[in-house]
Amino acid sequence: MKPNQHSERFGCFSQTKRVWAVSCIHGESLKLKQIHATLAGRWQHGDRLVYLGNYLGHGEDIKGVLDELLNFRIDRLCLPGMTAADIVYLRGAQEEMWRKLLQIQLATDAPAVLDWMVDHGISKTLEAYGESEKEARMYFREGTLATTRWTGRLRDKIQNHPGHNDILISLRRAAYTKEGELLFVHAGIDPSRPITEQSDTFWWGSGYFENIEKPYSGFTRVIRGYERTHNGITETPYTASLDSGCGFDGPLTAACFTLDGEIDDLISSD
Repeated sequence: MKPNQHSERFGCFSQTKRVWAVSCIHGESLKLKQIHATLAGRWQHGDRLVYLGNYLGHGEDIKGVLDELLNFRIDRLCLPGMTAADIVYLRGAQEEMWRKLLQIQLATDAPAVLDWMVDHGISKTLEAYGESEKEARMYFREGTLATTRWTGRLRDKIQNHPGHNDILISLRRAAYTKEGELLFVHAGIDPSRPITEQSDTFWWGSGYFENIEKPYSGFTRVIRGYERTHNGITETPYTASLDSGCGFDGPLTAACFTLDGEIDDLISSD
């Protein structure tokens, strides 16, 4: 089962010749700028662009990443024939954590939830917007109302940076080409479930990915951007992983896929 092409939860590429997929960025703005500079020179008419999540977390210039995403979007949309639907941002695990953090006043044990988020890289994103783990815990100790004030303040800080909130509220769960050739996800899918029933598997279910031994739901190839061990470009007959470890001392990778699932071009940052 493929999602309805008009669903706001999924990106759908139409009139597509190739799709560029950018792996997880993790706050590394300089590496993203390198990728964009090279990609611009290799762009062809009919190309589309998907970012595979994890723009936030780990790196030192998270706000710079979001600014660069916005700038390159404007640059690409100036090209003949390009529309807003031709560029898709997927939600990664970092963005899913951030979404949950903004609702942490609803958690039954906010300190424990924050502990888990810190272990998974949320601290750098807090710092980027002028907050800290220590200050958050002070509000938690004061109770739900104080915590609600803190999350409200955090929302305001994001909105004070033009375009940042626009990206974060526009994130898609997955993206696919209209005729069903390519499916793009953040970390994984459960091959036993249809795409519309994946839920958190998109962000946390990378262990299922290795179990794809036949075309999933009719797609020629499923491409993901995050892989826990950051093993670089790895391919099977039906899948591809692009995580080369950006944010963990590795380069940022972008691959261009033709509709038959083959990698037509490949870019890596220094």
